[in-house]
Amino acid sequence: MEKEKRTHKAHCIVLPFPSQGHINPMFQFSKRLVHNGAKVTLVATRFISKSLLGDAGPIAVETISDGYDDGGFAQAGSSGTYLERFRVVGSETLGSLIEKLKSSGCPVDCVVYDAFLPWALDVAKKLGLVGAVFFTQSCTVNDIYYHVHQGMLKVPLSEPEVVVPGLFPLQACDLPSLVYHYGSYPDFCDMLVNQFSNIEKVDWVFCNTFYKLEEKVVEYWMGKICPLRTIGPTLPSAYLDKRLGDDKDYGLNMLKPVTGACMEWLDGKPNGSVVYASYGSFAVLEPEQMEEVAWGLRRSNAYFLMVVRESEQAKLPQNFKEETVEKGLVVSWCQQLEVLAHRAIGCFLTHGGWNSTLEALSLGVPMVVSPLFTDQPTNAKFVEDVWGIGLRARADDKGIVRREVLEHCIGEVMGGDRLKGIRSNAMKWKNLAREAVDEGGSSDKCIDEFVAKLVAW
Repeated sequence: MEKEKRTHKAHCIVLPFPSQGHINPMFQFSKRLVHNGAKVTLVATRFISKSLLGDAGPIAVETISDGYDDGGFAQAGSSGTYLERFRVVGSETLGSLIEKLKSSGCPVDCVVYDAFLPWALDVAKKLGLVGAVFFTQSCTVNDIYYHVHQGMLKVPLSEPEVVVPGLFPLQACDLPSLVYHYGSYPDFCDMLVNQFSNIEKVDWVFCNTFYKLEEKVVEYWMGKICPLRTIGPTLPSAYLDKRLGDDKDYGLNMLKPVTGACMEWLDGKPNGSVVYASYGSFAVLEPEQMEEVAWGLRRSNAYFLMVVRESEQAKLPQNFKEETVEKGLVVSWCQQLEVLAHRAIGCFLTHGGWNSTLEALSLGVPMVVSPLFTDQPTNAKFVEDVWGIGLRARADDKGIVRREVLEHCIGEVMGGDRLKGIRSNAMKWKNLAREAVDEGGSSDKCIDEFVAKLVAW
């Protein structure tokens, strides 16, 4: 079909890594592309597609195979086996999907792929399409992995302080855990480092951040590595610029949220009185750590809303829910953005995943970050020491964040001496996040430019 006969400006396939934390930002980016006149087909694995709940709206959803259609990652038995099989079978079935769409009269112009899946760029280039990589982690973290890939940051680390081009000096323990504890998860480390294996072939580089949040490292990338575009924060429009109508939720969820009970409970609490505690959709806490988190919340004497997935609830202390019913509510899942935006929330106790960090920052919610692995220690460093919007709860020699530490950090963020400065900084970053996606903002301009270039191409 000729471009001038289309009802859309361009057709983009968007391929996220098959997990909730990667689907959310890339699905939200897809909405922005549609708003700018593009057609988008979101591609999920066949296994993940069976568990997606919600409405994709104007975005088409198609599937490819990761080689494990009946069980996904769990069926593979190991991360290395899964990733290699996904590369082989995913490449083949993605190519077949693109050919199918072409023969059905809806040819694809561009593949926007998760940086975790660099083989998708090879498929796009083989078929003569534009390739755009989407980094779902911070530009800072990607900078660290890039320099490991280039051999400019040697691992295992040998010094307590590390200097990475584009960044100020960091303590080794502030680097992503896969770098600091090199060898802990070798398959995942290889995946993250190999995000850059073919980046010289890519046409566009997107990062889910905004310019003023990571200005120094973004400038470094623009001048030394490649023309990076910041297109974040990728939150539903209702929480930022409000230009996409009734866009209040990401739209596709792998877990069913408990919504009514959460909001009714929050409605009955004073402004800024509740600690919201969630360690995300993927993290698995050790039983000892779960117990420490639970007791830390109880000892804080604040109201708390605690998210513990069904598969994790057996790790809670015996009778914890019943004994804390006057102060706390424990749910299996919730609409995190709706909760964070509620007037009753005064603090977010989080693992510090990038999505959660951006959400809290964009909504002006102070944080207590208790990082577990991957990019979370680096995010925690920036939350506390660079952006000044919260505190890092540090682990002991066993790697456990103790209840006393959590109690202290929550007390400081909810009402301690640092509260005024933290809240002031939180409001500053909230306003800057909104400016980035407002019409004419830095992130908004990048998306406009991308769609316009696709039309010209």
